[in-house]
Amino acid sequence: MKSSERNNSSAIGLDVGTSRIVLARQADQGFQYQSQLNAFVSIPYARMTETVLQKENVPHVVDGDQIVVDGNESITFADLMRIETRRPMDKGFLNPQESDNLNRLSNTIEILCGKSKDKQLVYFSVPAAPLGEEESLTYHETTIKQILERLGYKAKSITEGLAVVYAELEDSNYTGIGISCGGGLCNVCLSYLSVPVFSFSIPKAGDFIDSSSASVTGDRATHIRLIKEESFHFNGHFSEKVHQALTVYYDDMIRALVDALKDQFSKGRGLPKLTRPIPVVLSGGSVLPGGFRDRFENVLKESNLPIAISEIRLAQDPLFSTAKGALMAAMIDN
Repeated sequence: MKSSERNNSSAIGLDVGTSRIVLARQADQGFQYQSQLNAFVSIPYARMTETVLQKENVPHVVDGDQIVVDGNESITFADLMRIETRRPMDKGFLNPQESDNLNRLSNTIEILCGKSKDKQLVYFSVPAAPLGEEESLTYHETTIKQILERLGYKAKSITEGLAVVYAELEDSNYTGIGISCGGGLCNVCLSYLSVPVFSFSIPKAGDFIDSSSASVTGDRATHIRLIKEESFHFNGHFSEKVHQALTVYYDDMIRALVDALKDQFSKGRGLPKLTRPIPVVLSGGSVLPGGFRDRFENVLKESNLPIAISEIRLAQDPLFSTAKGALMAAMIDN
């Protein structure tokens, strides 16, 4: 969608990720984003705690002798209490191990979106089905659509990789490869003139890095995540075991992602004839550590991908790229 086509719209975009849910709206000077962690934690009930959470506008519900804290503050409480956060979603889809997953996910979505009184259009992200597990998408997609419809919205889905293409590849007429490395999955889409050629996902992403690092360091995955977000970067000489583990499992994720991408190209069925090199754009929270782009580029070059790449770059706002692309799809369809 060209800049001249972007008119004021009440449509919204929603990135429903394993780790974080992001809402995108159009603002006077561009785009506006809000986000909440897609996580919760239960803490012991105390009247004082409930009162303070109300004063601080921390999303929570009282459940018997527990207070369930949703969203951004959940990770802080989990770290303070030395416990893990709990997730409504796992590896990109609704978490079957959490009996309260629908209520928790619905609550966080309502915190961000509110209720629509006039059937606002919302495009929400869904993952591409992991390779070999195509049937796993239907229930997840239908459930999120129902949550949004109960809040009064007209809801449509868009795959995460294609949303990244819409958000970041206008200059190449939406031809290129959009990659989103999130918490539960890495999503990939090859697009030709805005038409998805293939999309897929792999289950090695941020949560895989956290849990794998925790298993070899004896730490908690929630604490590993905090370290990763606050201080980890590539190309350092780390004596600390946590940073060494993060490097190892980041490399594992990147190589698995590149191998899967190469495998898709090697199948070659239905691929367009590309007359010029195409760009690759990297988004999602797992691409934020310093040096990620360079490490990815080095591994991609080693793979001898059977296609010419013009550039590899980070999204302008990696955490918000999927939500922005979903919003752009909604705006042009509104």
